Amino acid sequence: MSTTTSPTDGGREPATMSVRGAAVWAMAGQYLSFTIQFASSVIISRFFLSPAEVGLFSIALSAAMIASVLQDFGLSRYIAGLPTVDSAALARCSSVALLFSFVVAGLIAAAAWPMAQTYHQSALLPMMLIIAASYLFVPFAVVPLALMGRTMSFRGHFGVNVGGAMAQCTVALTLAAMGYSSFALAWATLANGIARGLIAQILRPALPWPLRVDGVKPIVHTGSRLTTLYAIGALGSRTPDMIVGKLLGLVAVGLYSRAVSLSDQFRMLISGAIGSVFYPAFARIRDRGEPLGPAYLRVVAGYTAVIWPGMTGLALCARPIVHLLYGDKWMAVAPLLSLIALTELFLVAMPLHTDLPILLGKLNRLLLFNAVDMMMSVLLLASFCRWGLEGAAASRLVYGVGWVMLYARFLHGVIGFDIRRLLTIYAKSALATLAAVAPLCMVYLFWIPPSLITLPVLIPAVGCGVALWLAMLMLARHPAFGDLTGLAGHMLAPLRRVVARG
Repeated sequence: MSTTTSPTDGGREPATMSVRGAAVWAMAGQYLSFTIQFASSVIISRFFLSPAEVGLFSIALSAAMIASVLQDFGLSRYIAGLPTVDSAALARCSSVALLFSFVVAGLIAAAAWPMAQTYHQSALLPMMLIIAASYLFVPFAVVPLALMGRTMSFRGHFGVNVGGAMAQCTVALTLAAMGYSSFALAWATLANGIARGLIAQILRPALPWPLRVDGVKPIVHTGSRLTTLYAIGALGSRTPDMIVGKLLGLVAVGLYSRAVSLSDQFRMLISGAIGSVFYPAFARIRDRGEPLGPAYLRVVAGYTAVIWPGMTGLALCARPIVHLLYGDKWMAVAPLLSLIALTELFLVAMPLHTDLPILLGKLNRLLLFNAVDMMMSVLLLASFCRWGLEGAAASRLVYGVGWVMLYARFLHGVIGFDIRRLLTIYAKSALATLAAVAPLCMVYLFWIPPSLITLPVLIPAVGCGVALWLAMLMLARHPAFGDLTGLAGHMLAPLRRVVARG
């Protein structure tokens, strides 16, 4: 592995791990964090909080997340793009991170009273102040994580993500059991921020002190443009809970946010955190002067081969899954979850739609496309809310179709991939998806409907689907089949070494 000279690390940066090795650590951290957070959300929703209580926190968090786009201020991308990171650059980046954490916390705190008045919920005021405090600890994690990501040292990311998830879960469950209602989730958010900051500093110290603001113009220039991009994206992704809450009420937003959260969590479960590995990997390809198109098609193949069957299966299993996890009081989530899960089929068809244009210097055009994207998302949701919660969820499907139409030509012009090969990958992924869900569809059609299916029937049907999915990937010579088997072999290599020693 190559190394890079850096005074910060005694003349050398840590050796970078392989892309596959980085993916394994990123996925392991994501899976374990997911398991912790998912178990916590299930227990809290099933035993302690109602849809209205979850909805109240969702509104507060969504409002905070709009301001939170400033927390990174493009530092991760800026640090990843530096040829070397010396002590002066590290001090400047850490100082910028600290200063903008106060900006973010101040904006969230300032919005607390107007939000409480807008939604006629006085509890939003203290809840948003607690969430605002969590962002004061973000700078202690941002720069260390960026430095570790720069060398693809995702073991550190594993520790930060899992440690933060454990702290959040512990606080949330304890306070929910003690009757703190929605505030249990707010205090858990603060605990997550504190834990992430502490662990990141232990693993890769980069304290933002003493402050250094000289020479920050390049950081501010890059960060301001990226922050504009992230702000536009946040308006599109974070306002749905606020729109549904305002137009349809707290119970509705609690149900809607639970469906979105479950869909997002399941997508992350089956895809892992490998997206965080791709930016530095593509930066290497760019720096070598090689075309990005073939590598991009491999990414598309991997995403569609895995996420398409998974999300289609989730849509088909929505009713039994919701009943099993959350109980009868959350059953209205099931039809929403089916529609939102199917939306993911469109949203993963063109992955890395912001990362690669940023990497290739197409930020100005990307800003325009993101603005159209945001307006399309918000207007469709607000319009479809007239048909209630299912209308709101259905708007996501319409949005997904529009999203692909918006970005497909843009990304083709930026990356230069082979359209015919892309369509071939889509066709093979579609075949694998049909094979994966065929057993469950047969059960529904000829034996037991979704409302009556039980785990002893559901699990074998899903298991048969997985076997057929793998067989179809192999028979269709899907490009992702070799990558998936190679990744599995890499993950099993330590076990094989232990067995060999024994």
